[in-house]
Amino acid sequence: MNIIIPMAGMGKRMRPHTLTLPKPLIPIAGKPIVQRLVEDIALVCPDQIQNIVFVTGHFGEEVEQRLIETAAQVGATGHIRYQEVALGTAHAVYCGQEFMDGPMVIAFADTLFAADFKMDIQQDGIIWVKEVEDPSAFGVVTLDAQGYIKGMVEKPNTFVSNLAIIGIYFVKNGQGLRTQIEYLLNNDIKTKGEYQLTDALENMRTQGARWATGAVTEWLDCGNKDATVHTNQRMLELIQQREELVSPQAEIIDSVVIAPCYIGPGARISNSVLGPHVSVGAHSKIHRSLVKNSIVQEHALIQDQIMSDSMVGNHTRLSGKAGNYSLSDYSTHEG
Repeated sequence: MNIIIPMAGMGKRMRPHTLTLPKPLIPIAGKPIVQRLVEDIALVCPDQIQNIVFVTGHFGEEVEQRLIETAAQVGATGHIRYQEVALGTAHAVYCGQEFMDGPMVIAFADTLFAADFKMDIQQDGIIWVKEVEDPSAFGVVTLDAQGYIKGMVEKPNTFVSNLAIIGIYFVKNGQGLRTQIEYLLNNDIKTKGEYQLTDALENMRTQGARWATGAVTEWLDCGNKDATVHTNQRMLELIQQREELVSPQAEIIDSVVIAPCYIGPGARISNSVLGPHVSVGAHSKIHRSLVKNSIVQEHALIQDQIMSDSMVGNHTRLSGKAGNYSLSDYSTHEG
């Protein structure tokens, strides 16, 4: 089993947090988004994952090494491929074309999910979906009487279905998908100005492939600051029974921690109330403060602060006036 993870986007909706760090490396409950995605896929995949291809921009050697290590943590070999120009989802997947030769999973790196099933790899393919109130911003599927997919529409202008594609796919015949993407590229077939993965999958369906749907219990978005803070909240709730959230190397002095909270190694919480739903990165310090429902990254200093619903970047200094913050790395904010 191979996995291709497109993650070359600039993450503009997550600025200023993506000015110094690619969005898939932003931490959720103490782990980068892409690491949690890989671990969640490994949990539902019945076969050993052999290769994970990260399709990226030029993010630098340090980021690439972290991605290779992420693959190794689930027993796979990591590979980096570059998408030089953003030409659409099908093009992004095709950047990993040499690994499209058998059963494969495609997972876009701005989505996390929770599920209680094992992937049925006997199906021709599976497209994971979730019911949404407003489907116009998503690709959606329609179903036949047997529950298999009978059509896919990218961001429909009029209502056809509320089953939104969450961005995770299983394809049994990776080589067949590669052939269909090549057909789109060679014939310059675009939808809404880009080469769409849904068009390639739809071509496979019309030629006989049967696509099943997979339902997830949670679909957690990391598209902007508020969505990411909410995802951190839900992830803490989901993992609190299976992961150690407070590091033994953290210091908690004259403080109250209201679970669930993640506190990383070397973090120091003093004379403060923390939580619920707070993630504090390694070596950050929070002093004489009240912090809830927030993400604080590494090496930050927060003092004399009342803060909620916030994201605070690495090496940030924050004190004084109470607020709801979205601060990039190396920021200084004094009230």
